[in-house]
Amino acid sequence: MSQPAASPALPAGLPVFPGSLSASGQPATLGVMGGGQLGRMFVHAAQRLGYFTAVLDPDPQSPAGQVSHHHVQTAYGDQQGLSQLAALCAAITTEFENVPADALQTLGLSRPVAPGAAAVAIAQDRILEKARLSACAALSGVHCAPYAVIESAAQLQAVAPDLLPGILKTARMGYDGKGQVRVGNAAELAAAWAELKGVPCVLEKRMPLKSECSVIVARGWSGEVVSFAPQRNVHVDGILAVTHAYEGNVPAALAARAQAATESIASQIRYVGVLCVEFFVVDDGSAQGGLIVNEIAPRPHNSGHYTVDACDVSQFDLQVHAMAGLSLPRPRQHSPAIMLNLLGEVWFDAQGQARTPDWQAVLALPGTRLHLYGKLEARAGRKMGHINITGSALAGPAGVLATARRVADILGLPGLDALS
Repeated sequence: MSQPAASPALPAGLPVFPGSLSASGQPATLGVMGGGQLGRMFVHAAQRLGYFTAVLDPDPQSPAGQVSHHHVQTAYGDQQGLSQLAALCAAITTEFENVPADALQTLGLSRPVAPGAAAVAIAQDRILEKARLSACAALSGVHCAPYAVIESAAQLQAVAPDLLPGILKTARMGYDGKGQVRVGNAAELAAAWAELKGVPCVLEKRMPLKSECSVIVARGWSGEVVSFAPQRNVHVDGILAVTHAYEGNVPAALAARAQAATESIASQIRYVGVLCVEFFVVDDGSAQGGLIVNEIAPRPHNSGHYTVDACDVSQFDLQVHAMAGLSLPRPRQHSPAIMLNLLGEVWFDAQGQARTPDWQAVLALPGTRLHLYGKLEARAGRKMGHINITGSALAGPAGVLATARRVADILGLPGLDALS
């Protein structure tokens, strides 16, 4: 049985303490590759600790760029932009997995980068990801669903019949349900692969799904690991709609397995930073169901947004601590919570006419906290914000569920059947 690789030594220049000054006499600057909402929330967390921040993103109106001290407006692979970011920053992170791994590798030559290029590369290619998660299973105790790699016509013809029905997924650039096709038999599989232009794919056996959950973990340069309790997630059309975060949202034994497996995976791939591991709970004939690892996200995750309002330390706080070489406080959740995702559809009525959502009614409800991302155009399927709903720890989740139903009804959100 293989053992986790040893953790790297703390890079030169770390830790970067809050309030420390750069050579120019200004507060130390932390950088992020990517200017979306995850970058925006990272920037807010870093700035609360007194850091300056720098964002590299090509969009002049990027949500994170709007609120950062520095916005390097270049493509992610632009060498001049990467040099500028490195010159500004004491340490650098990323807010989404499709930042080119070689750009992170370039930055890592001169600055601490967490997560590093090798870890991010795993999440960029499902073939590599499945292989690494399968290798981790000996220690994590949680396996992937049965799968096959399809990169050629010969591999397509060799697919075992017991992998069907299944889900065909492109190896690269698939997220929020994109690049995925459900197939029931060999003919549908061949047609789907042709529709996807014959790009490298993974075929996963379709499992009897009971629910989905995720675990968010933070791991430091020294190998120190802390994690949040598992969240139960509900997706609509491949996009996260609802996250349940309270005691009992996942059966206790499964929750313990998922949390331990996530920490094990992070250690085995020598991860530094915040990592989300997503799991399927499948019907294996037992009362609680069985656990299967689905995929990893090398960054804070949509399902962890509740931590900003329901925990004493958020996933973004831990992202700052990990990259800067600070100690990792063990997070404590003080309130049961539900997160409701807000997509662009909320800004349109049933007839497709633009409208302003009824925030007045929503914000009048107890425990509701609205987080909008500063995006200037609402579009169908675009993540525009989220609402965290928290309640009393003594009262339990019942009040949170009732409030979440009212919010969903006011805004016309999908997934109401999940709020039970």
